[in-house]
Amino acid sequence: MEVKPLKKLKLYGFNNLTKTLSFNMYDICYAKTPEHRDAYIQYIDEEYNAQRLTSIVTEVARIVGANILNIAKQDYDPQGASVTMLIAEEHLGPENPDDNPLDPVYTDKEGPLPDAVVAHLDKSHITVHTYPESHPHGGISTFRADIDVSTCGQISPLKALNFLIESFAPDIIVADYRVRGFTRDVDGKKVFIDHKINSIQNYVDRKYRDLYQMIDVTVFQEYIFHTKMILKDFDLDNYLFGTAKKELSINDKRKIKQRLKKEMAEIFYGKNMPRM
Repeated sequence: MEVKPLKKLKLYGFNNLTKTLSFNMYDICYAKTPEHRDAYIQYIDEEYNAQRLTSIVTEVARIVGANILNIAKQDYDPQGASVTMLIAEEHLGPENPDDNPLDPVYTDKEGPLPDAVVAHLDKSHITVHTYPESHPHGGISTFRADIDVSTCGQISPLKALNFLIESFAPDIIVADYRVRGFTRDVDGKKVFIDHKINSIQNYVDRKYRDLYQMIDVTVFQEYIFHTKMILKDFDLDNYLFGTAKKELSINDKRKIKQRLKKEMAEIFYGKNMPRM
Protein backbone atom coordinates (compact mmCIF):
# COMPACT_ATOMS: atom_id res chain seq x y z
CA MET A 1 0.00 0.00 0.00
CA GLU A 2 1.13 3.54 -0.68
CA VAL A 3 2.10 5.61 2.36
CA LYS A 4 2.39 9.33 1.71
CA PRO A 5 3.26 12.31 3.88
CA LEU A 6 0.71 15.01 4.39
CA LYS A 7 1.04 18.19 2.38
CA LYS A 8 4.42 19.82 3.06
CA LEU A 9 4.39 21.76 6.32
CA LYS A 10 6.32 24.86 7.22
CA LEU A 11 7.01 24.45 10.91
CA TYR A 12 7.80 26.80 13.73
CA GLY A 13 10.98 25.45 15.32
CA PHE A 14 11.54 21.73 14.86
CA ASN A 15 9.31 18.69 14.42
CA ASN A 16 8.89 17.30 17.94
CA LEU A 17 6.21 14.68 17.32
CA THR A 18 7.04 11.39 19.04
CA LYS A 19 6.48 8.20 17.02
CA THR A 20 6.74 4.87 18.84
CA LEU A 21 6.70 1.33 17.47
CA SER A 22 6.25 -1.44 20.04
CA PHE A 23 7.15 -4.77 18.44
CA ASN A 24 6.21 -7.79 20.54
CA MET A 25 7.10 -11.23 19.13
CA TYR A 26 6.66 -14.85 20.23
CA ASP A 27 8.38 -18.09 19.31
CA ILE A 28 6.64 -21.27 20.48
CA CYS A 29 7.99 -24.83 20.61
CA TYR A 30 7.33 -28.25 22.07
CA ALA A 31 10.11 -29.58 24.33
CA LYS A 32 9.02 -32.99 25.65
CA THR A 33 11.18 -33.47 28.75
CA PRO A 34 12.45 -31.08 31.46
CA GLU A 35 15.92 -31.56 29.96
CA HIS A 36 14.63 -30.51 26.54
CA ARG A 37 12.93 -27.46 28.04
CA ASP A 38 16.12 -26.44 29.84
CA ALA A 39 18.06 -26.92 26.61
CA TYR A 40 15.57 -24.74 24.72
CA ILE A 41 15.91 -21.93 27.26
CA GLN A 42 19.70 -22.20 27.03
CA TYR A 43 19.53 -22.14 23.23
CA ILE A 44 17.38 -18.99 23.26
CA ASP A 45 19.66 -17.33 25.80
CA GLU A 46 22.64 -17.99 23.56
CA GLU A 47 20.89 -17.11 20.30
CA TYR A 48 19.46 -13.84 21.64
CA ASN A 49 21.99 -12.79 24.23
CA ALA A 50 22.72 -9.13 24.92
CA GLN A 51 25.47 -9.00 22.29
CA ARG A 52 23.22 -10.40 19.53
CA LEU A 53 20.39 -8.09 20.55
CA THR A 54 22.81 -5.15 20.42
CA SER A 55 23.66 -6.07 16.83
CA ILE A 56 19.96 -6.17 15.93
CA VAL A 57 19.08 -2.79 17.48
CA THR A 58 22.24 -1.26 15.99
CA GLU A 59 20.92 -2.18 12.56
CA VAL A 60 17.50 -0.79 13.52
CA ALA A 61 19.19 2.52 14.35
CA ARG A 62 20.87 2.51 10.95
CA ILE A 63 17.62 1.75 9.14
CA VAL A 64 15.67 4.58 10.78
CA GLY A 65 18.59 6.93 10.22
CA ALA A 66 20.08 7.60 13.64
CA ASN A 67 23.41 8.03 15.39
CA ILE A 68 23.97 5.86 18.46
CA LEU A 69 24.76 7.96 21.53
CA ASN A 70 24.82 5.35 24.28
CA ILE A 71 24.25 1.60 24.77
CA ALA A 72 23.48 -0.28 27.99
CA LYS A 73 23.20 -4.09 27.76
CA GLN A 74 22.70 -6.87 30.27
CA ASP A 75 22.33 -10.66 30.33
CA TYR A 76 20.30 -12.04 33.25
CA ASP A 77 20.51 -15.14 35.44
CA PRO A 78 18.75 -17.53 35.02
CA GLN A 79 17.57 -16.24 31.61
CA GLY A 80 16.77 -13.21 29.49
CA ALA A 81 18.61 -10.12 28.29
CA SER A 82 18.04 -6.38 27.84
CA VAL A 83 19.51 -3.64 25.68
CA THR A 84 18.76 0.08 25.88
CA MET A 85 20.08 2.43 23.20
CA LEU A 86 19.91 6.24 23.15
CA ILE A 87 19.94 7.55 19.59
CA ALA A 88 20.15 10.89 17.80
CA GLU A 89 17.96 11.31 14.74
CA GLU A 90 19.32 12.39 11.42
CA HIS A 91 17.94 14.06 8.32
CA LEU A 92 17.87 11.62 5.40
CA GLY A 93 19.21 12.21 1.92
CA PRO A 94 21.07 15.11 0.31
CA GLU A 95 20.31 18.70 1.19
CA ASN A 96 18.01 20.47 -1.26
CA PRO A 97 17.51 24.23 -0.85
CA ASP A 98 13.92 23.85 -2.06
CA ASP A 99 13.09 21.30 0.64
CA ASN A 100 12.11 22.08 4.19
CA PRO A 101 14.41 19.87 6.34
CA LEU A 102 11.65 19.71 8.95
CA ASP A 103 9.19 17.96 6.66
CA PRO A 104 8.48 14.29 7.46
CA VAL A 105 10.62 11.75 5.62
CA TYR A 106 8.52 8.86 4.25
CA THR A 107 8.47 6.81 1.09
CA ASP A 108 5.71 4.74 -0.48
CA LYS A 109 7.82 1.58 -0.33
CA GLU A 110 8.27 -0.85 2.53
CA GLY A 111 11.67 -1.45 4.05
CA PRO A 112 14.75 0.49 5.11
CA LEU A 113 15.31 4.13 4.26
CA PRO A 114 18.63 5.38 2.80
CA ASP A 115 21.64 5.92 5.02
CA ALA A 116 21.48 9.05 7.14
CA VAL A 117 23.84 12.00 6.84
CA VAL A 118 23.05 14.92 9.18
CA ALA A 119 22.37 14.80 12.94
CA HIS A 120 18.96 16.15 13.94
CA LEU A 121 17.68 15.36 17.48
CA ASP A 122 18.84 13.39 20.51
CA LYS A 123 15.58 12.52 22.27
CA SER A 124 15.01 9.03 20.89
CA HIS A 125 15.66 5.50 22.06
CA ILE A 126 15.49 1.80 21.24
CA THR A 127 14.95 -0.88 23.90
CA VAL A 128 14.69 -4.66 23.77
CA HIS A 129 13.90 -7.19 26.50
CA THR A 130 13.61 -10.97 26.20
CA TYR A 131 11.47 -13.39 28.22
CA PRO A 132 12.12 -17.11 27.62
CA GLU A 133 9.87 -19.39 29.69
CA SER A 134 8.32 -22.85 29.75
CA HIS A 135 5.05 -24.37 30.93
CA PRO A 136 5.51 -26.61 33.99
CA HIS A 137 3.44 -29.33 32.28
CA GLY A 138 2.70 -30.34 28.74
CA GLY A 139 6.05 -29.54 27.11
CA ILE A 140 5.26 -26.05 25.76
CA SER A 141 8.04 -23.44 25.83
CA THR A 142 7.73 -19.84 24.69
CA PHE A 143 10.20 -17.10 23.88
CA ARG A 144 9.01 -13.49 23.91
CA ALA A 145 10.92 -10.39 22.87
CA ASP A 146 9.65 -6.83 23.37
CA ILE A 147 11.22 -4.07 21.27
CA ASP A 148 10.35 -0.37 21.47
CA VAL A 149 11.64 2.07 18.85
CA SER A 150 10.77 5.65 19.75
CA THR A 151 11.80 8.57 17.55
CA CYS A 152 11.16 12.25 18.19
CA GLY A 153 10.88 14.12 14.90
CA GLN A 154 10.40 13.38 11.25
CA ILE A 155 11.55 9.75 10.91
CA SER A 156 9.19 6.79 11.31
CA PRO A 157 10.32 3.75 13.32
CA LEU A 158 7.95 1.69 11.16
CA LYS A 159 10.74 1.56 8.59
CA ALA A 160 12.46 -1.03 10.80
CA LEU A 161 9.43 -3.33 10.96
CA ASN A 162 10.42 -5.68 8.12
CA PHE A 163 13.96 -6.02 9.44
CA LEU A 164 12.62 -7.02 12.87
CA ILE A 165 10.31 -9.62 11.32
CA GLU A 166 13.26 -11.00 9.33
CA SER A 167 15.56 -11.03 12.38
CA PHE A 168 13.24 -12.99 14.68
CA ALA A 169 11.03 -14.94 12.21
CA PRO A 170 8.34 -15.12 14.91
CA ASP A 171 5.24 -17.27 15.08
CA ILE A 172 3.20 -14.37 16.46
CA ILE A 173 3.69 -10.60 16.25
CA VAL A 174 1.82 -7.92 18.19
CA ALA A 175 2.74 -4.46 16.90
CA ASP A 176 1.61 -1.08 18.20
CA TYR A 177 2.35 2.29 16.60
CA ARG A 178 1.42 5.59 18.17
CA VAL A 179 2.06 9.24 17.35
CA ARG A 180 2.12 11.46 20.45
CA GLY A 181 2.51 15.11 21.23
CA PHE A 182 2.28 17.91 18.68
CA THR A 183 4.37 20.33 16.69
CA ARG A 184 3.38 23.75 15.30
CA ASP A 185 3.28 25.38 11.92
CA VAL A 186 4.60 28.91 11.45
CA ASP A 187 1.19 30.35 12.35
CA GLY A 188 1.21 28.51 15.68
CA LYS A 189 -1.40 25.92 14.69
CA LYS A 190 -0.85 22.53 16.30
CA VAL A 191 -0.02 19.56 14.05
CA PHE A 192 -0.75 16.20 15.71
CA ILE A 193 0.37 13.88 12.89
CA ASP A 194 2.62 14.61 9.92
CA HIS A 195 1.92 11.61 7.67
CA LYS A 196 -0.95 9.54 6.30
CA ILE A 197 -1.40 6.05 7.70
CA ASN A 198 -4.42 3.78 8.11
CA SER A 199 -2.69 0.56 9.24
CA ILE A 200 0.66 -0.82 10.31
CA GLN A 201 0.13 -3.28 7.48
CA ASN A 202 0.99 -0.42 5.09
CA TYR A 203 4.62 -0.98 6.12
CA VAL A 204 4.73 -4.79 6.05
CA ASP A 205 6.41 -6.24 2.97
CA ARG A 206 4.14 -8.34 0.77
CA LYS A 207 6.15 -11.54 1.37
CA TYR A 208 5.32 -11.28 5.08
CA ARG A 209 1.70 -10.29 4.46
CA ASP A 210 1.39 -13.58 2.53
CA LEU A 211 2.81 -15.58 5.46
CA TYR A 212 0.70 -14.14 8.27
CA GLN A 213 -2.96 -13.79 9.12
CA MET A 214 -3.38 -10.20 10.35
CA ILE A 215 -6.03 -8.26 12.22
CA ASP A 216 -6.12 -4.54 13.05
CA VAL A 217 -7.49 -2.55 15.95
CA THR A 218 -7.17 1.17 15.21
CA VAL A 219 -8.22 4.31 17.08
CA PHE A 220 -7.77 6.90 14.34
CA GLN A 221 -8.73 9.92 16.42
CA GLU A 222 -6.02 9.05 18.97
CA TYR A 223 -3.39 8.08 16.33
CA ILE A 224 -3.13 4.59 17.80
CA PHE A 225 -2.55 1.66 15.41
CA HIS A 226 -2.51 -1.99 16.53
CA THR A 227 -1.84 -5.05 14.36
CA LYS A 228 -1.62 -8.70 15.37
CA MET A 229 -0.04 -11.32 13.10
CA ILE A 230 0.04 -15.11 13.31
CA LEU A 231 1.56 -17.56 10.85
CA LYS A 232 -0.99 -19.10 8.49
CA ASP A 233 0.75 -22.42 7.90
CA PHE A 234 1.53 -24.96 10.63
CA ASP A 235 4.24 -27.60 10.18
CA LEU A 236 4.88 -29.66 13.31
CA ASP A 237 8.55 -30.14 12.32
CA ASN A 238 9.11 -26.40 12.91
CA TYR A 239 7.91 -26.61 16.52
CA LEU A 240 9.71 -29.66 17.90
CA PHE A 241 12.80 -29.16 20.07
CA GLY A 242 14.83 -32.21 21.09
CA THR A 243 12.33 -34.63 19.53
CA ALA A 244 12.12 -35.78 15.93
CA LYS A 245 8.72 -36.04 14.28
CA LYS A 246 9.45 -39.63 13.22
CA GLU A 247 9.83 -40.61 16.89
CA LEU A 248 6.21 -39.69 17.63
CA SER A 249 3.12 -41.81 17.23
CA ILE A 250 0.16 -40.50 15.25
CA ASN A 251 -1.71 -39.92 18.52
CA ASP A 252 1.23 -38.03 20.05
CA LYS A 253 1.51 -35.85 16.96
CA ARG A 254 -2.17 -34.97 17.21
CA LYS A 255 -1.95 -34.10 20.93
CA ILE A 256 1.21 -32.00 20.52
CA LYS A 257 -0.29 -30.14 17.59
CA GLN A 258 -3.39 -29.36 19.68
CA ARG A 259 -1.26 -28.06 22.57
CA LEU A 260 0.82 -25.87 20.30
CA LYS A 261 -2.19 -24.43 18.50
CA LYS A 262 -3.91 -23.76 21.83
CA GLU A 263 -0.84 -21.91 23.10
CA MET A 264 -0.66 -19.82 19.93
CA ALA A 265 -4.38 -19.02 20.00
CA GLU A 266 -4.20 -17.92 23.64
CA ILE A 267 -1.30 -15.60 22.93
CA PHE A 268 -2.87 -14.23 19.75
CA TYR A 269 -6.28 -13.55 21.30
CA GLY A 270 -4.97 -12.65 24.75
CA LYS A 271 -7.11 -15.05 26.76
CA ASN A 272 -7.08 -18.61 28.08
CA MET A 273 -8.86 -21.15 25.91
CA PRO A 274 -10.85 -24.19 27.10
CA ARG A 275 -8.94 -27.45 27.19
CA MET A 276 -8.86 -29.16 23.82
